[in-house]
Amino acid sequence: MAGTAAQPPDLTRFQELSSRIPTSIRFGTSTWNYPGWRGLVYHQDYGPKGAAARMLREYAAFPLFRTVGIDSTYYGPPTEAVLRNYAEHLPAGFPTISKVWGQLTIHTFTKAQDPDRAGKANPDFLNPDIFVEEIYQPYRRHFSSNTGPFVFEFQTIAKFSGMDPDRFSRRLDEFFSALPRDAEYAVEIRNEEFLTPMYFAVLREHEVAHVFNSWTRMPPIGHQLDLPGAITAPFIVARALLRPGRTYDEAVDAFAPYDRIREPNPRLRRDLVRLVQTAMETRIPAYLLVNNRAEGSAPLTIAAVAEMLD
Repeated sequence: MAGTAAQPPDLTRFQELSSRIPTSIRFGTSTWNYPGWRGLVYHQDYGPKGAAARMLREYAAFPLFRTVGIDSTYYGPPTEAVLRNYAEHLPAGFPTISKVWGQLTIHTFTKAQDPDRAGKANPDFLNPDIFVEEIYQPYRRHFSSNTGPFVFEFQTIAKFSGMDPDRFSRRLDEFFSALPRDAEYAVEIRNEEFLTPMYFAVLREHEVAHVFNSWTRMPPIGHQLDLPGAITAPFIVARALLRPGRTYDEAVDAFAPYDRIREPNPRLRRDLVRLVQTAMETRIPAYLLVNNRAEGSAPLTIAAVAEMLD
């Protein structure tokens, strides 16, 4: 797919755009280790050993970035050494958005997730003890100055599993009732039918944010924002991942190596601006993550959205 030729970055322009973004609005990207950002975000050479952690220092210095999404934690809880290493390279007070280990959010295993357990129910689904022991406590001990909202990502739950919208909401209610109250939580779902008044009411009861997500089989972010009661916490979380209707693999093929905008998405940009406006009107902070697969280059998408802010 053709795209606009990459131009040398204008740091002064990024700094000017950053000044347009209210201090309570934190833009960032869904993970950060991309060689295609060389010359845009990164200007140092990073060897293979420990590169991801060391890149965070330069990432956090980029004018438009005020948060970062840690996606690798979906595949397993980070070790204490990893958390300490991240903390060493991030400024104190620079919050991260960490995905929670998928062992807690997978309801029924698929072949892709675990061939040996495909079709079987996950006994650890929404187990609060595992969350506290494996995730919450290590973060508190080793990463407290950089801990932002924890995102519980629920990939598509098949209808044959027996998990209907009401049952899902009840399970969320039980789960969040058992979690520590001094952390921020957010829920990202991939089942449009789960966007019910009961779902929003449960999240609101526990001050848990609904993650406004742009993804293959979810309605656009603006549609989600228009649903009654969609703001459920004293903060907003959004993840602009994919254009609805496009798969992850299709986006990788179309957009790699993520060094330029290849397919502008005006609707997504307008929806992100609406989230900024909503956060300002309701006087709550917002964490807005953008993925390279949304338009081709997450840093440049954020710059384009900042251009639209008054």
